[in-house]
Amino acid sequence: MIQPSRVRGGARVLALWCQDWGAVTAAAVARVPATRPVAVLFGNKVVECSAIARAEGVRCGLTRREAQSRCPNVYVAQADPDRDARLFEPVVAAIDATVPGVEVLRPGLLVLGARGAARYFGSEEAAAERLVDAAAAVGVEAQIGIADELSTAVIAARFAVIVPTGAGARFLAPLSVRELALEPSLAAPERSDLVDLLHRLGLRRIGDFAALTSTEVTSRFGADAVLAHRCARAVPERPPSARRPPPELAVQYRCDPPIDRVDAAAFAGRLLATQLHEALSRASMACTRLSVSAETEAGEQLSRIWRCAEPLTPEGTADRVRWQLDGWLTRRDRPTAPITLLRLEPVEVVAAGALQLGLWGGVGEEDERARRALIRVQGLLGGEAVRVGVLSGGRGPVERITMVALGDEPVPAADPALPWPGRLPRPAPTVILVNRPVVYLEAADGAPVQVTERGLFTADPALLRWGSKQWRLAGWAGPWPVDEHWWMPESDTLSAGIAARIQVQLAGEPADVRVLLLIYNDQTWRAEGLYD
Repeated sequence: MIQPSRVRGGARVLALWCQDWGAVTAAAVARVPATRPVAVLFGNKVVECSAIARAEGVRCGLTRREAQSRCPNVYVAQADPDRDARLFEPVVAAIDATVPGVEVLRPGLLVLGARGAARYFGSEEAAAERLVDAAAAVGVEAQIGIADELSTAVIAARFAVIVPTGAGARFLAPLSVRELALEPSLAAPERSDLVDLLHRLGLRRIGDFAALTSTEVTSRFGADAVLAHRCARAVPERPPSARRPPPELAVQYRCDPPIDRVDAAAFAGRLLATQLHEALSRASMACTRLSVSAETEAGEQLSRIWRCAEPLTPEGTADRVRWQLDGWLTRRDRPTAPITLLRLEPVEVVAAGALQLGLWGGVGEEDERARRALIRVQGLLGGEAVRVGVLSGGRGPVERITMVALGDEPVPAADPALPWPGRLPRPAPTVILVNRPVVYLEAADGAPVQVTERGLFTADPALLRWGSKQWRLAGWAGPWPVDEHWWMPESDTLSAGIAARIQVQLAGEPADVRVLLLIYNDQTWRAEGLYD
């Protein structure tokens, strides 16, 4: 354990962390007893759980069914960022009343400058004690971490440690490299993939990763790895902006009539978020620290700063504005009068080049919207009602897709990296016909075309009949024999008798030309897939 110390100059960061905040708020809203284990789900997967649940074997990443099998008494709640932010606002207000200058990273985690607090209370240890007491006064348990850098302070808060000045790298070195990916407000979503890769490479501790040179990390890994490497070395991941954002980037909205309802405030917040990002786009900038301010009819001034690991998207900005307004309007010491003015101001900006947008828009916006919609459907119809495809190993198109429930671990039925000799050549069909309708393949003289034991046609195919329709063939490829699982009983395998696949191109007008994948089994042709 690193011994606490007094500040010896330089910028220091204090992080206040409320453990298992999502589980705490879910239990508080549902009035669940403190002795009952709690698990929070997102997409049918555990994303947070209480200490009692962990003692019973519940872990993040488990499905709902797995969590309940390990702990039948667990109380299961859905992740709700609005709920978490609303209940965290009293904690932020209490800390801000004790030490001004609070910045919220996410509900359950905030940071502030430690230097002023240490000077006022006499030492960093005394400041930490006062802030823990302030959180306890509103009924919340919190842990404090202090270090030279923000990310180091956040990690230190998980261990309730005050890291001496200049000792950040020494504190981080023996910790598991997985600590670099535990805090979502400081790490990109792909950070977990990086940590898994480092673990497989034998770099199990943060110190092992920090020992690599910057050139080695830059040349072998992605941009997020560079940030993670700076975090591991306890150096600034994101240097402070050298200039103050121009005042014309700030946007405001005069509420007429004044706002005293959360739904109306959220609508105004979304409008402001759109205006802010339009202004940032014109200036070729992106926001990384956002100030949300409000003014009431009684002249009350409310303000809060949100800090983000990555540049904010319009959706991310609107979410944070909604969370903040929800917290202000629903807390016990809510404003005495309705809100008459809302203002968003970027506190720190980066060049737009730092925000790598996807081809179709924002950073993962379309994926996130789709995922939210699917999760809502899953909540209505059940966990197994929404399924997604995972690339699997196999020779045919059906075998190469494993369907898993949304939120479950995407584990394929077979390893797609194996050779799979005899696999259907590329390209793969765009549509798979699961029911495999029967079709008839005929030669030019009308004789049925079959496949011999040597994997050859009995005659060249010339005509395809499907139901009441028929097409001449413009071309064909194959056949490719299906010879697998020969050791199994014939009733258990596709290869009962002779089996093969072919591709056929139907003749016709250019708009009507299509290619089919056919499979031959038990002396019958069936349509298995369609090509664009």
